[in-house]
Amino acid sequence: MDNNTFVNLTEVEQNFLRDKAELYKLTYQDLKILIDISRDLHTWGEGTLRELWIDPLDSKVKGKQLKQAIINGITDKWNLLKSDPKDYSGFQGETNAADLKINYVQTENEAIILGDCPVASEKTRCCNLQTLDVVNNCGFDCTYCSIQSFFDGNRVYFQSNLKEKLKKFKLDPGKRYHIGTGQSSDSLMWGNRDGILDLLCTFAGENPNVILELKTKSKNISWLMENDVPSNIIITWSLNTDTIIENEEHLTATLEERLNSARKVADRGIITGFHLHPMVHYKEWEKDYCEIFEKIQELFEPEELAMISLGTLTFIKPVIKQIRNRNIKSKILQMPLEDAQGKLSYPNEIKLKLFRKAYNSFSHEWQDEVFFYLCMEDEKLWQPVFGRSYKSNELFQEDMIDQYFRKTGL
Repeated sequence: MDNNTFVNLTEVEQNFLRDKAELYKLTYQDLKILIDISRDLHTWGEGTLRELWIDPLDSKVKGKQLKQAIINGITDKWNLLKSDPKDYSGFQGETNAADLKINYVQTENEAIILGDCPVASEKTRCCNLQTLDVVNNCGFDCTYCSIQSFFDGNRVYFQSNLKEKLKKFKLDPGKRYHIGTGQSSDSLMWGNRDGILDLLCTFAGENPNVILELKTKSKNISWLMENDVPSNIIITWSLNTDTIIENEEHLTATLEERLNSARKVADRGIITGFHLHPMVHYKEWEKDYCEIFEKIQELFEPEELAMISLGTLTFIKPVIKQIRNRNIKSKILQMPLEDAQGKLSYPNEIKLKLFRKAYNSFSHEWQDEVFFYLCMEDEKLWQPVFGRSYKSNELFQEDMIDQYFRKTGL
């Protein structure tokens, strides 16, 4: 069993499992399943393993069959809790993130900071985004984020030789690029610390064949308000409902703050965009997300936005393990998980419900003028959502870049 997960159980649950392990001769695999269920129930605020466990008073079934019948009964109840949309009413998500002191670490090394999206895959329709890792690790604490599985604790790494590294890039002047800085950290939360934004703007200005995307959940736009920004930089906000922000996106800006910040940036003539990613399936999801779609159309004009992306919760196994090992209150894993091209995510029928509602909530003008796309989703979802699809990642990438350069006027 994973000892880290076991020690995070309450003492009462640990003793309960030890007693049952001895009584029913539980195997390593039995214990692993039961520990994960116990952890999930505690994290979701859905009771305890002890409450789901039923010892039959009189059963003709004995030995391994009895043990398996008990475990199957518990697993069925656990799966039932995951099958219905999660309910956040009366729930309060919690982490200890606010108590952690961020340690800023300057690192000078020869590591390559320009690469491919860390979750890129030929198994899903991917835009082939290239990533610029100017900062590694994030000061926000979104429970679902994959960054937590890549980096260590509360240390945030800044490139002390960033200027030199940017100068060394060998970009083909005859090729157009889409590069993002929001995959290994939030692009704006650090402001211009260590001159990061100065250097990125210089890089963009010297490379007009690059669309440089800064992606954020921050309201930290003061530098953008006071400095000239090259027209090939776009600023994009990841949006979510108040319910998800309050319970699962800790320390981030509120929805209102994100939208207000985007509005101010757009007023300066900077092209913006929005990521509705991850969309989360919960009891009030439809009403809450539709309010976001209405606000976007009220506050912005289609020509001000380069894109709107849609996506949902997708996990690699190390992230799921990390979530279970953390002492948090979160319902993020209270969902049906199916194989999604080597990762774990919602069944496609739930995804279709989420994505169709999102796209169809926008007017035909918005659908025609703004580039909508699915981020890292099965190619089979494109046609029923948008009425269009791409035969390859390269065609998707080419169309996206065309649309972005058109919006920026380059």
